[in-house]
Amino acid sequence: MNAKSQGTVRIIGGRLRAKKIAYSGDQRTRPMKDRVREALFNLIGPQVKGKFALDFFAGTGAIAFEAISRGATGGLLFECHLPTVKIIHQNCESLALNEKVETILGDVFYWAFQTELPANDPWIAFLAPPYSFFHQRINEVQTLVHLFDEKAPKGSLLVVESDIDFDLANWLPKIDEPRIYPPAKVGILHKS
Repeated sequence: MNAKSQGTVRIIGGRLRAKKIAYSGDQRTRPMKDRVREALFNLIGPQVKGKFALDFFAGTGAIAFEAISRGATGGLLFECHLPTVKIIHQNCESLALNEKVETILGDVFYWAFQTELPANDPWIAFLAPPYSFFHQRINEVQTLVHLFDEKAPKGSLLVVESDIDFDLANWLPKIDEPRIYPPAKVGILHKS
């Protein structure tokens, strides 16, 4: 990782607004673009307050940090790339979120089912895998939707981000009408 490839991502709103978090620039990590994150949190508004942030493909941690900044009670992040997990830990330190955030290093398709997930606070769960997973590993991605269906407390939200070409509405018929923010498509599933 050289200095030229490094960068930062900023928190858009809430109590941590304008704080910057580190980003390695690694192509395996695709932070949700600022404008997409801003549009998403405008869409869900105050629904994030009091929920527990669960990020299945954490990358930089930006989406969970954004949720906590806007009132989520804490976060559980899954990330399989060790250098990226180290950056998440650095970001937690710089944002003073060590007490609120736990990061699990490993394959989410295994560890999400082995980890005790919060059962009391409703979740705001983020499912934003590499776009190729929607085309090459869709059955595995579907297992995480089933996990949400089975374990998430009532009042939880599942936010799904795919590439613009993937048919989210057909794949998850109960999802809110997906919104398009090129190159992303975002839909929300409510658990009542």
